[in-house]
Amino acid sequence: MSERRPVPFRGGGFAPAPRRAVPWIVFAVLIGLWQAASSSGLLPPLFMPSPAAIVRALRDLWFDGTLMEHVTASLKRIVPGWIIGTAAGLALGLAMGIFSSARAAGLPIVSALFPIPKIALLPVLILWLGIGEPSKVATIALGVFFPTVISAYSACDSVPRNLIRMAQSFGLPARDIVAKILLPGAMPGILAGFRISASVALLLVVAAEMIGAQHGIGAFVLTAGNLMQTDQLLAGVVVLSVFGLLISWGLGRLERSVLRWR
Repeated sequence: MSERRPVPFRGGGFAPAPRRAVPWIVFAVLIGLWQAASSSGLLPPLFMPSPAAIVRALRDLWFDGTLMEHVTASLKRIVPGWIIGTAAGLALGLAMGIFSSARAAGLPIVSALFPIPKIALLPVLILWLGIGEPSKVATIALGVFFPTVISAYSACDSVPRNLIRMAQSFGLPARDIVAKILLPGAMPGILAGFRISASVALLLVVAAEMIGAQHGIGAFVLTAGNLMQTDQLLAGVVVLSVFGLLISWGLGRLERSVLRWR
C-alpha cells in the first residue's frame, strides 16, 4: 500500500503576498543607476540633472520657504475641489445606481459631458467666476465629479442581484437593503473610483496653475521650465510624485478601514 502524502493547498485565490522590501530595492537601484549615469557624464546636467542635484534644489526650496508657499497654494485648490466633486458625484452616482428615473435622466448627460477635457472649460469658468481661486476649484471639482459618478453607478450595478432579491423575499425594507447590502457591496468600486478621481484632481490642479496662477506646483514647474532650471523643475515633479504617493497611502488606509469585512 502506497504511503499517503498531503495534498498541497492550491486555493490561494491569487491573493497578493506582501513584498515590502521590493519597492524600496527597485527605487534604490533606479536612483543609483541614474546617479551613476549622471556622474559619468552620460546624462547632460542641463537636460537631466542628477538625483543629488534635485535633492539640493529641494533643500534650498525648503529652507527659503518657496516650496511650502507653492505646496500650500496647490493644497488650497485640490482639497476643496476634490471634496466638492466627490460629494456631488457620489450623490448622483448612487442615485443613478438605485433609482431607474435618475439613471434614465443622468446617464445621457454624464455620457455626453464626461469626454470633454475639463481643463478646456477653465477659460469659460474664468469668465463666469473670475480669475481667482473659484474657477480653479470648479475645474478640479468638475474633473472629479464625472469619474466619481461613473464609479459609484457602476459599483452599484456590480452588486449581485441575487442578494438584493433574497433580501426582498425576506421582506427587508428598501432602506435596509441599500444600507446593508447595496452600499457595502458597492464600496470597493467606489473606493477604487476615489483613486482615479484623486489622480485626476492632481493633474487638473497642475494644468490650471500653469494656465492662470502665480503660485502653486504647476506654476512653479512652468516657471522653472521657462528659465531652464531643470533641477528645480524636476524637484517640482518629485513633489507631485510625493503627493501621489501620499494620496495612494491615505486611500489604502481608508480601504483597509472601510473594507475590514472582506
